[in-house]
Amino acid sequence: MTGPLADSPADLVHGTFSDDPPWLVDPDALAWLTDVDTIRTATSRRLPSLITPPRLPPLRRAITVARHLGWALIAWFVRGRRKGGSQSTADLSRRMRKAAEILGPTYIKLGQIISSGEGIFPTELVTEFAKCRDQVPAESFAAVRCVVEADLGATLESIFAEFDREPIAAASIAQVHAATLHDGTDVVVKVQRPTVDDLVHKDLRVMAWLSPYLVGRIPVASLANPPALVEVFAHTISEELDFRVEAANMLDVARVFADLEQTHFVVPRPHPELVTRRVLVMERLDGFRFDDVERYDELGVDTHAAVRAGMIGFMEGALIHGIFHGDLHGGNLYVLDDGRTALLDFGITGRMTEAKRLAFVRLLIGGMMNNPVDQLAAMRDLGALPDDTDLEAVANDLGLLDEVVDPLTMTPDQLTEELQRVVKALLGYGARMPKELMLFVKNMVFLDGAIATLAPDLDLFAEITHVATYFVSAHGARLAAEVGMDPDEYEFDPDGIRAAFGVDAQTERMTYRELQERRETISRRLRNRV
Repeated sequence: MTGPLADSPADLVHGTFSDDPPWLVDPDALAWLTDVDTIRTATSRRLPSLITPPRLPPLRRAITVARHLGWALIAWFVRGRRKGGSQSTADLSRRMRKAAEILGPTYIKLGQIISSGEGIFPTELVTEFAKCRDQVPAESFAAVRCVVEADLGATLESIFAEFDREPIAAASIAQVHAATLHDGTDVVVKVQRPTVDDLVHKDLRVMAWLSPYLVGRIPVASLANPPALVEVFAHTISEELDFRVEAANMLDVARVFADLEQTHFVVPRPHPELVTRRVLVMERLDGFRFDDVERYDELGVDTHAAVRAGMIGFMEGALIHGIFHGDLHGGNLYVLDDGRTALLDFGITGRMTEAKRLAFVRLLIGGMMNNPVDQLAAMRDLGALPDDTDLEAVANDLGLLDEVVDPLTMTPDQLTEELQRVVKALLGYGARMPKELMLFVKNMVFLDGAIATLAPDLDLFAEITHVATYFVSAHGARLAAEVGMDPDEYEFDPDGIRAAFGVDAQTERMTYRELQERRETISRRLRNRV
């Protein structure tokens, strides 16, 4: 990085923060930052005991969970199952969502993660659990006051000149309030729900005990692989329970963007002193939701540029530094008046080991060069396939080495049989979804949806070619050296990209609008088949 301009805030050397700072960030002077590595280590060591199925779970909580989930399954079995196909799955999803809302924060959080997993989970399940995002009751102001005062060691009035009683947003783990410090600085205050820590750990043990019994018993669970989902969920939610870790994530992601000179993104500054396990005070950034098309038009912001910057910025963080925001959705991205995008809520952050980061690099290169076996090797190294997997056999079983067959040329029966064959093959090889890969795919799904909203007529083939060319020019030599590859061997294969979309080499361009039409046709044929 070349460094900030002379009249820019001095802490821009540490991260992509705003140009109008309420305070300056100096990582070396942050007392709350010193314990974060210890906290992460302790959290990691605690996880095996939480996700190993216990002989007996916390009985009172297990009975409550079993009662609500059990009634949901029984009601579906008696009434919803007979509907068949998509209607049956939708009925089950609705009943599971209602049970999750009754069971409280942990299950609502699980539902919110599922709701961001379009392409990973059944569409009906994703659609239903999306309702969990906006239906979380707020804690009382008295409860919020107790948490803030207990963690900050002072009365609310002595810390804040103003503190809004009604939250800006209420989520499963915490809620966010607007406030003003005594020096007039506008801030937002994230406050953890009072009993969520204890409840989450009890629920994780219940989930670990219950999940093996769900395998293969209901359609939604068999697709989602409950034990693997619980493991990923435990890794994800455990770090969210300490806001010092979240504040450190903010600094790390901001630093990565600064190192990459990705100044399109802005991260709010955490307060130098007002950060504890359950309270996080941060800079207030104002803007509009990333998916608010009308505001883009009002301010003259280029939607194509916003999508492109989002794609490159997210992928660069993952591939070059192994760190990326792990929960992209419309509520976590705000566009500022100057066109830059503010990232919010860093509770879920992808953080890869060097070995997994290099596996992601190989996955990208394998995709750009249309080498399915190399891609499978990278998936294995990420933990998605067992170490002893016969990669050539998997490639053959999945038809990755065959000529591309356009799904639109297949009958409904053929589509269904092919889908079942691929799922059966993957399960037979012990495929699973490790945390980092799930977060990466989930973010790509969000960006996919952002293109649908902001740039439906964008030529996808041209855009992917642009991104691939950017990575080669900006990072090609470094990435090739890291994976032991001669840069001259790299050859971008556009036919491989077309194959990924299920079209032949004669297809010169495809807009997102056209892709959506293809997807809808395929979905309709599958629904009609069942």
